[in-house]
Amino acid sequence: MRSAIWSQSAPGSSDDSLQLAPRHHVIPGAYPAVGQPAHQRRRRRNPRGRFNREGVEALYLSLDEVTALREYQQTSPFLPPCTMCSYTVALRDLVDLRQLHHGAPWDELWHDWREDWRHLKFELHIEPPTWVLADMVLAHGFTGILFPSQAHEGGTNVVVYSDRLKDGNSVTVNDADGRLPRDQSSWAR
Repeated sequence: MRSAIWSQSAPGSSDDSLQLAPRHHVIPGAYPAVGQPAHQRRRRRNPRGRFNREGVEALYLSLDEVTALREYQQTSPFLPPCTMCSYTVALRDLVDLRQLHHGAPWDELWHDWREDWRHLKFELHIEPPTWVLADMVLAHGFTGILFPSQAHEGGTNVVVYSDRLKDGNSVTVNDADGRLPRDQSSWAR
């Protein structure tokens, strides 16, 4: 799997492309940062997240179980009921925000990725900078973004753009015993 960083060109240069980082990252397992297995989750009417605006399908995963649970819990004082499962993930061409302060300078907009996107969008009615960043990532053909968790210090999340799950990119649920539901009726009350 290759990772990528946003690199701002030298002043006066017209090249503002995403640059591949010289490092290779392996994701040994990934866990959904939500309470229902991603392959069975009901579609929300207007799904959006930190790195996906309305109309852009994305899957948010965490690289470890504790981070996934903290991301799901967010600011709730109690952990709501959830189903936890793991995935086998093979992804190329990821932007790696863990490298933000290493190597070539990144475009200044990347430094705003931690802004509270919900506050900006729903209270101030401002387009979150992370949606603009996601637009750049998609325009340059990248699969997703690795980023540090804000809910669990030291944890890492990855957002994967669903339409990029082809050409060797894949996310497969680990369910060898067939314990997970196979259709939406299992989730109905």
